[in-house]
Amino acid sequence: MQSRNQYLKVLRESYLKAKAKKEKTQILDEYCRNTGQARKYVIRKIQPGVDLRPKQRKKRKQTYDGQVTAALAKVWEIFDCPCGQRPKPVLEVELDRLMDLGELRVSDEVALKLKIWNNIATWESLCSQWQAAGRVFPQLVNTINNNGGMNPRMRWGRI
Repeated sequence: MQSRNQYLKVLRESYLKAKAKKEKTQILDEYCRNTGQARKYVIRKIQPGVDLRPKQRKKRKQTYDGQVTAALAKVWEIFDCPCGQRPKPVLEVELDRLMDLGELRVSDEVALKLKIWNNIATWESLCSQWQAAGRVFPQLVNTINNNGGMNPRMRWGRI
């Protein structure tokens, strides 16, 4: 991309100096043949005043601030790391109880954001980040009892 822009910059000078249409056609043909770009696209790019640098993408505005994310991490740990679509009903129903019992201390504004939260993709992203960070959560481990049967137990560990 950068080399094509450098090449276009060199040809732009000669294109703008050219007076005859045949000269301009030859310059455009040469550039299109060498780069494989469409002719109309090149005509737009070669015009004076067009910036050849690629545009910077706009960063998305962060919807949930650090307080909301911290509260979500706490809820995630309290309810044994639910992922997928399970957290939404839990947040709607249990958030007030957690605040009344003192398990979760957040402002009313953060509580409202948690109640109306419905972005499953963001939740999945946060879950994977927390798991990668080595947060501790329960794992189901099968042990063999005296009778030879399986005895499932919970063990706390890291993934």
